[in-house]
Formats: sequence, C-alpha cells, structure tokens
Amino acid sequence: MDVKKSNAPVTTITRDIRKLEDATGNIYKTIAIISKRANQISSEIKEELDSKLEEFSSKTDTLEEVYENAEQIEISRMYERLPKPASIATQEFIENKIYYRDSSETAPVQ
Repeated sequence: MDVKKSNAPVTTITRDIRKLEDATGNIYKTIAIISKRANQISSEIKEELDSKLEEFSSKTDTLEEVYENAEQIEISRMYERLPKPASIATQEFIENKIYYRDSSETAPVQ
C-alpha cells in the first residue's frame, strides 16, 4: 500500500454520515471498520518512517550533526504532509477498497 498515492484530502472535510453508513447499515460498524483500517495504516507509516530514519541514526552523533542532517529533516517533513491515517481509511472505505466481514453473520450450525 502506498499512502503517498492516496487521493485522501490533507485537510479536514465534512462527510455525510448517512452516505457512510449505507454500506454497512450501521454508522457504528462503519466507524469501527474505518478506525481499524486507520490503525493499520498508522502502523505501516510508522514502520516505513522508522526504517528510513534508521539509516541516519548513529550512536556517536553529536548534537550539531543531528540538527544539520537536511535529508532526515526532509523525510520527516514529507511524512508530516501526508494525509492522516483516518482520512486515508475513510477515503478507502468510500472507494470500496476495504475488505471487511461481519463475524456475527456466520453460517447456520448444522
């Protein structure tokens, strides 16, 4: 998954909750689905950022070297400009890109 290519809005926008609940029939199920996906996205972004910043870490850095590392600062700024995980998850839900299933709707026991 590439969050940089997401067409989710960077700023906050107002959503019609009636349209969001159409897919599940229940706004609470919709919110649960979106929040679980947002947590997954957040974890993926954090792992990716940590792996990129790991290249710059060193046990012997002085304070001046930490502040002068322009590449590290640019990587951090790029991740700060990304849409929030909740916005990405909401956009994925609207575009039907999230697979979910209702565990309460199981097959009848024979």
